[in-house]
Amino acid sequence: MFLGLDLGTSGLKALLVDGDENIIAEANAPLQVSRPHDGWSEQTASDWFTACEAAVRGLGVDLRAVQSIGLSGHMHGATLIDADGAVLRPCMLWNDTRAAVEAAEMDANPIWRKVTGNIVFPGFTAPKVEWVRRHEPDTFAKIDRVLLPKDALRFWLTGDFVSEMSDAAGTSWLDTGARDWSDELLALSGLSRTQMPRLVEGSEVSGTLSGQIAAKLGLPAGIPIAGGGGDNAASAVGMGVVKPGQAFVSLGTSGVLFAATPSYAAAPESALHSFCHALPNLWHQMGVILSATDALNWLAGVLNEDAQSLTANLGQLQVPGRTIFMPYLGGERTPHNDAQIRAGFLHLGHATDRAAMVRAVLEGVTHALRDSFDAMVQTGTKIDSLIAVGGGSKSDYWLKAIATSLNMPIKLPAAGDFGAALGAARLGRMAATGAGAEIAVPPPVSRVIEPDTQQTAAFADAHARYSETYRAIKSLR
Repeated sequence: MFLGLDLGTSGLKALLVDGDENIIAEANAPLQVSRPHDGWSEQTASDWFTACEAAVRGLGVDLRAVQSIGLSGHMHGATLIDADGAVLRPCMLWNDTRAAVEAAEMDANPIWRKVTGNIVFPGFTAPKVEWVRRHEPDTFAKIDRVLLPKDALRFWLTGDFVSEMSDAAGTSWLDTGARDWSDELLALSGLSRTQMPRLVEGSEVSGTLSGQIAAKLGLPAGIPIAGGGGDNAASAVGMGVVKPGQAFVSLGTSGVLFAATPSYAAAPESALHSFCHALPNLWHQMGVILSATDALNWLAGVLNEDAQSLTANLGQLQVPGRTIFMPYLGGERTPHNDAQIRAGFLHLGHATDRAAMVRAVLEGVTHALRDSFDAMVQTGTKIDSLIAVGGGSKSDYWLKAIATSLNMPIKLPAAGDFGAALGAARLGRMAATGAGAEIAVPPPVSRVIEPDTQQTAAFADAHARYSETYRAIKSLR
């Protein structure tokens, strides 16, 4: 059996599969996010370790036949470790935008984009560590290692400081084309290579499970742990998005449009991410919006309902209404790189009811994904097939809106788990058996959501109004 561990923002998932990828068991352990100030988003690393133990124990099956573990996790988090292996402060997460000033200063120096192929976004690791350098100098002085979230989990599991290419590409310290740390960029951050984890490919062995943690989890000691992948790269491995032309759209806490590319193709001016894939000699482009289901969950909380009930009775896809929702609850990445912008409803009227507001939120996220799609097309990236994943993909209305806006069919996988946890398990299997990308096959398709071609033009017009609205509200802050 092979175990995939996916450290998500809202919970840690454990997925156990056999050699034919039949799901043996799965379990989840919830996690909370702390937001002590506007734009801040933090978690305590010890909560990840507690959640891992709870999730693995929650599988409820004999784990003695597990041959390997693969890891996946949310990217960009800054977990700071001292010389004794202790965590110095709460981890600043991917959607933490406090380092906007530091990121802008870094990005103004052309060397960052030249080496990494990406804008230095406020949510990336390097500017957040720079924020610590300026605002918490005593903590900065104690940093012995900087670890990404899943790599902090790996340290707990193995005692080793290791990362892999797909996650490291989101730090702003990786030479993405060379797949190695940049000594020049680390020096600009007041750091050195010795404070970074060792790098492996996602399908390689990164270390072995320690005896102490194996006893806690009920797993065999010494089993290999794969390099794994950042959450989106691991999801791509789980969905078989490992060849050029293949892509997926993820409707999770954040929204992602991810396309595999055969070579390193930097396009920082588009605010797309150009990262290493979790497999050797493969890269990807990715557009990221910071609030997808997060926006719907926010509205559900305001209305004191659950998100699923909000979308359950929307009926057939409607032409976008006059009401517009800008989904910038915590700023935005693609295409604006704007940490200060915030969300808002516009054109509310007496006739605006609950359903109209729900549709406006779904449409706002749809328009944001269209921004990423357009940016990819403009850089020459070709998307031949698109598959949907994430909690938001349970809403047919939402998927119909996205398919119509992009004018592209969206495939839905058959029942089963084909996300980051499966991708992690597959990477673990590769590390244990020597298998490669050939086992990362696309899932069976249960059905296809076709675009409503009669509404494509209306969605294009609505997207144009959405873009115009961004320009207008940006000038008001």
